Amino acid sequence: MGFVVPAEAYDRFMGRYSVRLSPLLADLAGIEPGEHEMRIIDVGCGPGALTAELDERVGSASVSAVDPSEPFVAGDALRLPFADDSFDAALAQLVVQFMTDPAAGVGEMKRVTRAGGVVVACVWDHAGGKGPLSPLWDAARELDPSATGEAHQIGTRGGDLAALFRSVGLRDVEETALSVSVEHPTFDEWWEPFTLGVGPAGVYVAGLDTATREHLRERLRAALPAPPFTITASAWAARGTV
Repeated sequence: MGFVVPAEAYDRFMGRYSVRLSPLLADLAGIEPGEHEMRIIDVGCGPGALTAELDERVGSASVSAVDPSEPFVAGDALRLPFADDSFDAALAQLVVQFMTDPAAGVGEMKRVTRAGGVVVACVWDHAGGKGPLSPLWDAARELDPSATGEAHQIGTRGGDLAALFRSVGLRDVEETALSVSVEHPTFDEWWEPFTLGVGPAGVYVAGLDTATREHLRERLRAALPAPPFTITASAWAARGTV
């Protein structure tokens, strides 16, 4: 899958987007600054973009974080190492689509959240072509129709997350779209993180031979606006009550 990588590699690849997404997800969860009595878990925390946002709002003593990738932090979303009703809120940013059993993973988030607490998750809108990786996958499919991309993953289309939340018994489920914009000063600054082997996109690029990789790179350079350019990305997000 491409997530057993140094934390700084992931941060360069996706952190530039996720750090802007984190405040929006925390807002959706209703986590206000100064609520130091809240107990919150960040499931699939990666190198900590959302964790840092939560820490800033409620203090590190109120926040727990788990991730299955050893370079980030040890933990398994399908078997959270916490008792029932341990938290007031459970959040998962850009991770549900990579769970081997999404229903079990969201079910675990529900289990460790107290009655009346909230479960919140988001996934990039890859199916709608609005994710930050969409330009890469669009160009890849033009060169190689067998390149599947990430649009098949759960949560990448409207309605997916809401249906998943309801399937595990969460109540008052609502779904919305969250959008962020990132300016890239040069094409190489945008492209280089794709060569670090992070996630499905990084694994795909790393698996190309040199000539094909260069062809893809130049196709993207021609397709994207002249730098500096801005990529606006949208994620589907859902909130449910335990």
